Amino acid sequence: QVHVVESGGGLVQAGGSLRLSCAASGRTFYAMGWIRQAPEKEREFVAAITWRGTTTSYADFVKGRFTISRDNADNTMYLEMNSLKPEDTAVYYCAVSKYNISTTTRGYDYWGQGTQVTVSS
Repeated sequence: QVHVVESGGGLVQAGGSLRLSCAASGRTFYAMGWIRQAPEKEREFVAAITWRGTTTSYADFVKGRFTISRDNADNTMYLEMNSLKPEDTAVYYCAVSKYNISTTTRGYDYWGQGTQVTVSS
């Protein structure tokens, strides 16, 4: 059985930082990603990384501010978020893909429950 669990969300002031973590288990995956959903908006891709950590992809609106990484020793993925803006407020979902690294929300096979990130102005 596949398990995907996120942690690390919270409330932060604009300009601050947060680090999200995601642990996935239950089978072999090709890639992991972060997708977010703001209130009354559709889910949007944020960043992704291959299981081995050799390839990454970012949405334009987070380039230079967010960094995705993996720790292969404990099968955990991280999203370091710096220079946070109020518009980054959303539920952040960790998702995993069995076969490829995807920049679309439809490209993921298993999802976590999400963690809330709130950035105050």
